[in-house]
Amino acid sequence: MYQALYRKWRPMTFADVLSQPQVTETLQNQLKAGTTAHAYLFTGSRGTGKTTCARILAKAVNCEHPRPDGNPCLECSICKAAEQGILSDLTEIDAASNNSVEDIRDLRDATVYTPEKCRFRIYIIDEVHMLSTSAFNALLKIMEEPPPYVKFILATTEIHKVPATIISRCQRYDFRRIQQKDLVARLLYIAEQEHISVEKSAAELMARLSDGGMRDAISLLDRCAAYGETITAQMTAEAAGAAGREYLLQILEKIQQKDISGTLEIIAALHEQSKDLQRLCEELILMQRDIMLLKAAGDISLLHCMQDEIPALQKLAAGQDMQTIMQNLNLFQSCRERMGRAVSKRTELEMTIVRICNPAVPAQNQPVSGVQSSVSSAELQSLMQRIAQLEQHQPVSEHPLTKPQPSPVPEPVPEVNIKTLRKEDCQPFPQWNEVLEECEKRNPALCGALGGSSAVYCANVLIITAETELFLTLFRQKENSNSLHAAIFHVTGKRYVIYARCSSEAVKQRPVEEMIERAKNSGIQTAAK
Repeated sequence: MYQALYRKWRPMTFADVLSQPQVTETLQNQLKAGTTAHAYLFTGSRGTGKTTCARILAKAVNCEHPRPDGNPCLECSICKAAEQGILSDLTEIDAASNNSVEDIRDLRDATVYTPEKCRFRIYIIDEVHMLSTSAFNALLKIMEEPPPYVKFILATTEIHKVPATIISRCQRYDFRRIQQKDLVARLLYIAEQEHISVEKSAAELMARLSDGGMRDAISLLDRCAAYGETITAQMTAEAAGAAGREYLLQILEKIQQKDISGTLEIIAALHEQSKDLQRLCEELILMQRDIMLLKAAGDISLLHCMQDEIPALQKLAAGQDMQTIMQNLNLFQSCRERMGRAVSKRTELEMTIVRICNPAVPAQNQPVSGVQSSVSSAELQSLMQRIAQLEQHQPVSEHPLTKPQPSPVPEPVPEVNIKTLRKEDCQPFPQWNEVLEECEKRNPALCGALGGSSAVYCANVLIITAETELFLTLFRQKENSNSLHAAIFHVTGKRYVIYARCSSEAVKQRPVEEMIERAKNSGIQTAAK
């Protein structure tokens, strides 16, 4: 039976794991010294080796004949049973589909039994962030004081969703994205062993499209292997649904020439070929980033592109000023954010192309006249001076993009008089649930205090009613209010003046006039920062 390449070539020892020396060396030292912890937490993006390292660690701690370097022998009965998935003392749980409190209670009840064959009973919980709150609470106590023969290995791609109480009971290891050169070397090695003919440029494209994930890169190689005798870069782009690299350069050249019709024709041709326009936008962002780095520093070692594309990118960088490059990059990134929830991805991309080629067209959610900048003139002047220094290869004390100087941002002025606001003037805020979802990503504590909240608005005035006073306490803190403002702006593209208050269930049933009245007298008002 055929086995997918990413499963067939999964690393068997720590030495096979790429680009994670900060993890593998530490684990090997613990295994050699016999000082392994009772709980581990592996975090990082997909395809970086979290679950693989968890399985290797599980085999190594129970191996009958461990190697001197801390790796499992892979020959004993325990190693073979673990590899075949039939070792009773090794339990893998997918928290995405087993996330209820009953599942964790069953796990907790099973820990009272000593191991059958091994020294330790190992529990690997993958995607642990998917557990429910009650399931985390059930897991908490057993993780704090487990039996001496029990070890936990947790893996997650979203560490911010794991409670701090769980994190504090684990040894945490952060997995980095796999380096480009390591990905390319591994792909070429696998292709050679599998007798697959692949060009180096195709392997480089696979590595770049996988964004540092080994599983995605090998899966793409597996998919391309069925296309023809020799895998080329063009074939790889077609298999991935991405635009070929020549299209990207053509688009950026047309944009620099302000050729709107020519650029839109390329987009239309790609759409007719069923190219993934969202992926195309991501590719344009990465290429625009390379142009920015070439303009700012000229260091080709920081680039994400292929070697044969560097001359064309250098030409594009030389023909634009830094302000234009930054504006284009910002517009592409905003387009990518909107494409995820847009009715027509093609329309979003075309709108962005028109804005970039014709600066007179206002950006989304901005009026034609009176557009306000979110950056002060002093900050902008400082930024441009620093960019000029970079262009002249002059040393600077700090990079303007990594540590901007704080400066005041103009606050919006209420467009209506809150003291004369009437019930019929207000209406329910239609995107409030989306704002709460975005707020949860940015500030989970503040979002928790907004449970059961409601919001109404009139013009640019937003009135929030929360159930507890905890929200008011948190909202008075600048970083929390800024998080909420940022979430609202991310969803709506508009800045609001916020009036916030708390109320009981009884108060929430009262007319809007009373809420407005109380907002006038006792509410907290903040403006976007």
